This record gives sequence, C-alpha cells and structure tokens, in this order.
Amino acid sequence: MSSIINNHPLTKLNVLSFKGIQMRTFHITWLTFFACFFGWFGLAPLMPSIRADLGLSKAQVGNTIIAAVSATIFARLLIGKLCDSWGPRKTYTALLLIGAFPVMLVGLAHSYTSFLLFRLAIGVIGASFVITQFHTSVMFAPNVKGTANAVAGGWGNLGGGVTNMLMPVIFAAIVGFGYTKGEAWRYAMIIPGVMLLIMAFVYFKFTKDTPEGNYEDINRVKKASGKTDWSILSDWRVWSLALAYSVCFGMEITFDGVAALHFTDTFKLSQGSAGFWAGAFGFMNIFARALGGISADKVGKKYGMKGKGILLAIMLLLEGCGIILFAKAGSLPMAIVSMISFALFLKMANGATYAITPFVNEKNVGMVSGIVGAGGNVGGMLFGFLFKSSTITYLEAFQYIGFAVIGVSLIVLVTKFAVTEKAVEVSAAELQTV
Repeated sequence: MSSIINNHPLTKLNVLSFKGIQMRTFHITWLTFFACFFGWFGLAPLMPSIRADLGLSKAQVGNTIIAAVSATIFARLLIGKLCDSWGPRKTYTALLLIGAFPVMLVGLAHSYTSFLLFRLAIGVIGASFVITQFHTSVMFAPNVKGTANAVAGGWGNLGGGVTNMLMPVIFAAIVGFGYTKGEAWRYAMIIPGVMLLIMAFVYFKFTKDTPEGNYEDINRVKKASGKTDWSILSDWRVWSLALAYSVCFGMEITFDGVAALHFTDTFKLSQGSAGFWAGAFGFMNIFARALGGISADKVGKKYGMKGKGILLAIMLLLEGCGIILFAKAGSLPMAIVSMISFALFLKMANGATYAITPFVNEKNVGMVSGIVGAGGNVGGMLFGFLFKSSTITYLEAFQYIGFAVIGVSLIVLVTKFAVTEKAVEVSAAELQTV
C-alpha cells in the first residue's frame, strides 16, 4: 500500500519529507520565493553605498523604496488570476524569467531616473508570493493549509533577512578584489539574477500544478478556467484581510527597505553591521510566520474562523505596540529588543492572515490571494511616502505606522469571518474529488 501514489492534497505537513509531488512542490516553491525575495530586496542593504554613488536625496531614496513595492500591487492582481486560469507552474516560470533580467541589469543604472525605473521593474518579482501561497494551498488539505502556507511563506520571506546579511558580504568581497564601491554593488546584483534563472528551470521541470498533475493534463483546468466570480469584490472579509496584510506584510517590506539606512543614520553603524541587524529582523521568518499559521490552525480547530480572526487581531495589536516602542527606543540595544518583539507578532500576523485567506472563496483562491497580497504592497507603498518626507523623521514614521496597525487590528476584530465554516467543509470534499 505504501507504493500507491497519493494524488490528493496532504492532510499532514512533514517538512523533513521530500516524497511525492506535494512535498516536492512545497520545498521548491518556498525555495523559489526565497530566491525572489533575495532579488527583490538585494539592493536594500547596499543603499548606503548606492545613495553615495548616485548622489540620491532622502526623497529620491524614498521614491525608490516606493517603486520597489508599488509595481507588485498590479502584478499580484494579475498573477492571482493567472494562477486560477493558467496554472502556478507556468505562471511562476514566466515570472522568474521576466524578473531575472532587471535584477541582473540594474547595475547599468547611472542616474536616479534609470535606477528608479529598474527598481520599479524589479518590484514585479514580488508577485511571486501569490503563486507560492496558491500552490501550497492546492497541495494541502484545509486542516493543515494555514500551517503549510505560513511555513512556505515564512521560509521564503527569510530571503529578506539573508539578503540583508549576505549582500554586504558579497559587496565587501568584490571590493576586496579591487573594484570600487560604485562597481561592487552593480556586480553583486548579478548573483540573485542568476538564482532566479536557475529556479525558473527547476520550477518548470520538477513541479506540477496540482497533486493530480498539470492543468492541461487533467479535467480540473475546466473548473479553473471558468469565469471569475467578481462578487468577491463586495465581500468585506477580503478587504479586511487586505487591510490586515497591508499593515503586517506591508510593514515587513517597508522595514526590509529602510532598516539598513535607519541603523546607519540613527546609530552610526557601518553598512555591514547595519545589514546584520536588518537581517535579524528578516531572519525571524525561519519560525515566526510558521508559528502564526500553526497557531491559527489550532485555534481554528477549536473556535472556527471566528477564533482565527480574533487571533489575527491580537497579533496586529501587539505588532502595533511593538513598533511604537521601537520608535521610542533611545539606544541600539533597546531598538534591537523592540524590533525583535514587533517582528515576532508581525510575522505571526502574516501567517495567520493566510490561514484565513484560502477559505474566503474556494473557487477563486488565486484572485482572493492576489487581492490580499496586493494589499500588503499597498501598505508598503503608503508607508514609503512617510519615509521619503522631508518633514517627518524615520522615528516619527515608525510611530505613525504603529498607530495605524493598532487601528486596523480593531477593524479585523469586528470582521465576521465565521460564515466561512461551510466553505471549509465544501473545500475538503471538493479537493478529495478533484
């Protein structure tokens, strides 16, 4: 019996297993998202050198941060629809091939305008998150879907932490070979670009759209390519989740973009030290996002979707309080402690959000995931305007964001998610018959 191929969504997540198309796809999709995050934010820890090389002002640096996340808004909406109709395998492969080139070629930028355009183009790769969450949702049953989504998303987001730590090392190594700092940041970005091309081949070669196979090979494609149920746009739960994601993931990508500069300017750290502490924030993803998904699944088993919603609201509340404490930290040790604290709840909120998202509308998982995911980038874009302002300091910007997060937590608290209970039961039945 052990030799029988399981072509149904898995009801258990064993992260040490690589057997079966479900677990193979799980590991490939989080690793691919890791590479995408590496390319997406590879420039962030090098911004002190880039700022000096290109002579960028605070406002111009802020604009590049906004550009890095704004293009992703529209890309995530499109990608969500493509996942429903075209399939995650082909969609991810195409995105990786398209995104690799601006990542590798950004070194050709020699002015603020050209650098801004490259940052805008690189931002498209951020849509990879939607495919990762969609693909994981397809491969796992409802009872473990939140956990699987959170682990895959968290380990992928880990790329944001590793890139903050590793890119300054790559930069320093290139300088050590005799290149100038202006040349080093340009050559360093070739590495994540090549990573994306490699993962494009791996994804196309070794994953399947569903446990049964690819869309073009099974009847499921007929369901997936049906008309989109646009009624999801009138479902307040979708927008509540988008708001939640705008202040948790939106804050995450904002912090990934400004952390190195903040530590450099506020605490006078070197580029390498600033990158290390900025990386510590991202490194929390190795367990924190997964912890949020696991907690949400456990709460969901006992208290249903209502319980998941309350848990998400509590996580957002604690995140907001932590950000305010970070803004008021007067020393580097206090800043690090408060950063780790709000990072824990922020990343847990990320995981909890996507423990709810797949159940809002079972027939349009890609579209709902795309809208909620785009919400994260809308938040990152809006927060970016605070950091480009010449009248608002970085510390004041963090404080304003903290209050915004607390406000959103109250909105999530009053949102009624409980009506999705039947959808979960229907999903379990549908997935077993697909």
